[in-house]
Amino acid sequence: MRERIFIGVAWPYANSPLHIGQIAGAYLPPDIFARYHRMKGNEVLMVSGSDQHGTPITIRAEQEGKKPAEIAGKYHKLFLELWDKFGITFDLFTTTGTANHAKVAQDFFLNLLEKEYIYRGKVSQPFCSKCKRYLPDRYIEGICPHCDYTNARGDQCDQCGRPLNPIDLIEPRCGVCSSTPEFRESEHFFLKLSAFEDKLLTYIRQNKHWKPNVYNFTLSYLENGLKDRAITRDIDWGVSLPLEGFENKRLYVWFEAVIGYLSASKEWAITTGDSQKWQHFWQENAKSYYFIGKDNIPFHTIIWPAMLMGYGGLNLPFNVPANEYLTIESKKLSSSRNWAVWLPDYLSRYDPDPLRYLLSINMPETGDTDFSWREFVRRNNDELVATYGNLVQRVFAFLHRRFDGLVPLPAKFDSRSQNLIDRAEETMKVIDGFLCKCRFKDAIKSALALAQESNRYLEEKSPWKVIKQDRQSAATALYVAVVIISYLKTVFYPFLPFSSQKLHHMLGFKGIIEDYGWKPLVPEPGQKLTAVEPLFRKLDEELIAEETSRLGKAPK
Repeated sequence: MRERIFIGVAWPYANSPLHIGQIAGAYLPPDIFARYHRMKGNEVLMVSGSDQHGTPITIRAEQEGKKPAEIAGKYHKLFLELWDKFGITFDLFTTTGTANHAKVAQDFFLNLLEKEYIYRGKVSQPFCSKCKRYLPDRYIEGICPHCDYTNARGDQCDQCGRPLNPIDLIEPRCGVCSSTPEFRESEHFFLKLSAFEDKLLTYIRQNKHWKPNVYNFTLSYLENGLKDRAITRDIDWGVSLPLEGFENKRLYVWFEAVIGYLSASKEWAITTGDSQKWQHFWQENAKSYYFIGKDNIPFHTIIWPAMLMGYGGLNLPFNVPANEYLTIESKKLSSSRNWAVWLPDYLSRYDPDPLRYLLSINMPETGDTDFSWREFVRRNNDELVATYGNLVQRVFAFLHRRFDGLVPLPAKFDSRSQNLIDRAEETMKVIDGFLCKCRFKDAIKSALALAQESNRYLEEKSPWKVIKQDRQSAATALYVAVVIISYLKTVFYPFLPFSSQKLHHMLGFKGIIEDYGWKPLVPEPGQKLTAVEPLFRKLDEELIAEETSRLGKAPK
């Protein structure tokens, strides 16, 4: 039965290029998931966009002496280019700067205000006398009251993941000039999170299919009690309040940005020519998945569901398969220290699929994992080139050389050949089960294991030797290999779309691999294979030292 799958993806701040920690945490997983479900024939909507209103944008704008809109526009354009080059297939990647988003966010605000889930109150807001302005939450730093992390921000602690208010910080300091701010009272609007405690506990306890790290963190957070949070700020960059007398205040980004999932869906519906089509994914039978990094868990498992409950009539998240962190060469990734592998830089020298492969098989699904250039080269050369690529290369090259580039006609399968075909069918079912549960690491490991077993099969059958005495036996072994390669092309496709599409054409098929569905597309005997091309290229080990030396240095 056809399903409807909504995929909401974390909105990146439009203030810098993307690095592979972000890709592994929030952007590659949903693309794998979306490609898989499209192949299954399910109706998929995957949306996200550039967060143009976060304070990281205003910080970058001040550093460069530009307007926030200039910075946001520059990086939004870069994001679109990166999605195309790396193969991230959004149905819509928009921005929080559209009139549509402002309208939907303001409607959400007014709805909750009318239902008294939003109320007016006083909040102590940090004011820096030296900088002569109120400080947005990300402009203030201090010690986390929960875990004693010394560089917690006014909105959240990156170490323990808890959302914070600036007043919570111990020894607060201005993030711009390091002076101690004073706290001044200002009238703001608050989201009444405390009203949703019981409903949220019931909802969370029904979601035991969530990852243990996500489920346990969320349940623990809720059991400690919820505090109401201010959702407006005294800033001039962001979505304005639709109320008279509050023209100088803006919706706080953590409240406004999550509404982007809904506003993007409505914008997408308009582009289809059916402005009500978004309702299929938000008000009808559909499953909603939110792919985010570890630091965004409470915003998507507690705050966003509370907002949806308050608004009414909209689907709650079915799953929030948040990933943990990716470290770089055993050190915590740091953008400010340039201890990162930037995606534009990577793509300027290497193909996308090898990185997609490494980040998939080493994905930080339930715990932190590490990226190293040595592991990148090893995985590429030993697994993509020597295992999968070599399997394809030697089978196709031999078929072109000895069978006129045609798929051979097999004889009856012996038990070894039939067992391999059976294993391929079972592997596809196993991978299907892993992918639908967002277990991407297990899925790609199963695909690799099938390729390894296929190589063992060819070594045993040795058709390049057998052909001298028994051409039919050689033809049968090669046909079985082609069948397995067809399976591999399909199961690897969500992870390795570029090489899978190339292999699709090498097998003599037309069009887009995704259109053929989640099933093996086995060429008929006599089908013409196209010219053989290497799926992957071997990498020189010298690049390990070269690339590692770039870490921590200012980009040229």
